[in-house]
Amino acid sequence: MVMRRLILTVVATALVASGCAFFQTQEEKTAQDLASDGMEQYENGRYRDAIKSFENLKDWYPFSNLASLAELKTADSYYQLEEYEDAVFAYEEFINLHPRNEAVPYVIYQIGRCYYEQIETIDRDQTASRKALDTFGRLKQQYPDSPYALKAEEHIRECLKHLAGYEFNVGLFYYKTKHYRAALHRFMAVLSKYPDVGIQHKALEYISLCEESLKSETVED
Repeated sequence: MVMRRLILTVVATALVASGCAFFQTQEEKTAQDLASDGMEQYENGRYRDAIKSFENLKDWYPFSNLASLAELKTADSYYQLEEYEDAVFAYEEFINLHPRNEAVPYVIYQIGRCYYEQIETIDRDQTASRKALDTFGRLKQQYPDSPYALKAEEHIRECLKHLAGYEFNVGLFYYKTKHYRAALHRFMAVLSKYPDVGIQHKALEYISLCEESLKSETVED
């Protein structure tokens, strides 16, 4: 009985002490302190630590005028860590919470970059290229005068090149396996969808080859 009381006393004392330590830590670390810590950690490439500081700022001081900075830099930290899914989620959450914030054009640009960094070679699935292209297009449509819309132009061209290359590559596969009609459809798509990315001449060449092969098949029939 005495031992049980002793244990309860020790546990209670520990809980009180830990609780005091928690509140002391929270009081000592102001929103400004946490923001400064997070920014310093971010600048030094310590992105995990930065996320922790920014998350603490958001949790402890949700109504601080620094909370939006913490939300944005959390997303940036995930981007730097190449954890693009988490970064996109955090960026989209920032837009949902602050749709009129002046940083929104930058945030949309960063979402596009998250997809852009995941683009595969032209022989692989191009979902990331399409998502990047859609996001950069959204940026240009909503904020045409933003400098980030101008920065997006180069990425848009690269996305189009990848999509055109993928379409051409599939057409080439069909051509080599003698599926000329399917190949023709792909090469025609290169011309109609991606006319100015540098492979239209090759597409025209293979369109002629496909048409000749289809004629030959008709004659043989």
